Amino acid sequence: MPRLSEVIAELDALWPPERAEEWDAVGTVCGDPGAEITRVLFAVDPVQEIAEEAVALGADLVVAHHPLYLRGTTTVAASHFKGRVVHTLIKHDIALHVAHTNADTADPGVSDALAGALDLRVTGPLVPENGLGRICELDHPETLREFAARAAARLPATAQGIRVAGDPDATVRRVAVSGGSGDGLFAAARAAGVDVFLTADLRHHPVSEAVQQAPIGLVDAAHWATEWPWCEQAAAQLDEISDRHGWNLRVHVSKAVTDPWSSHHTSGAPN
Repeated sequence: MPRLSEVIAELDALWPPERAEEWDAVGTVCGDPGAEITRVLFAVDPVQEIAEEAVALGADLVVAHHPLYLRGTTTVAASHFKGRVVHTLIKHDIALHVAHTNADTADPGVSDALAGALDLRVTGPLVPENGLGRICELDHPETLREFAARAAARLPATAQGIRVAGDPDATVRRVAVSGGSGDGLFAAARAAGVDVFLTADLRHHPVSEAVQQAPIGLVDAAHWATEWPWCEQAAAQLDEISDRHGWNLRVHVSKAVTDPWSSHHTSGAPN
């Protein structure tokens, strides 16, 4: 049965903390390095719902993609919603470890998992300098409409669903993907010569400018949905490590939809 410090050492080898962006907050948030670990829960967001799921599951460790305290804090009082997460975890001897931008740029990383969920063949990084995003190819050409339907069918369901910019009948062969917020990568997608770029959190002005500059299709999925496949990939990686060391860890992936948007209504007011 491994100690927390042994499990964290293996996770840091998968997603080296030094690869995280300077502004990021990755690593172990709480947990006793000497504590024994038997059950691990992977999730995108370290919110109260996930903390309670970990308690009910009997987990000793939660591995989250998003940081709990990205900008620092002066208190972990349970009167605050983030402090309540910390109190819940510590009260039940559950550690919390975060792999964020260091998991985005890892190989395999968040965008590899996203490409895998869409059954795309990865040919290389979208941004070679830091390994961010992936360039992919389809086995057979399809229209932008069909590609968007593929994303809608294969990514976890959210209130937002899938938004599309571009000619729905345009042919798609070459694809770029980037899990999480990606409208800062439009220039890289254009330079890569892709037919469509799938990412999340796309804003009006960058999208408007991008489709005016080049005939590129843009597919906007929910942030949570583009990153959740990483949880399954990461869990499989830890399973393999556990088997190699004879740890017999029980590894789980949360199915809780922690995307903050709760409903969607199609607007229909007359112009």
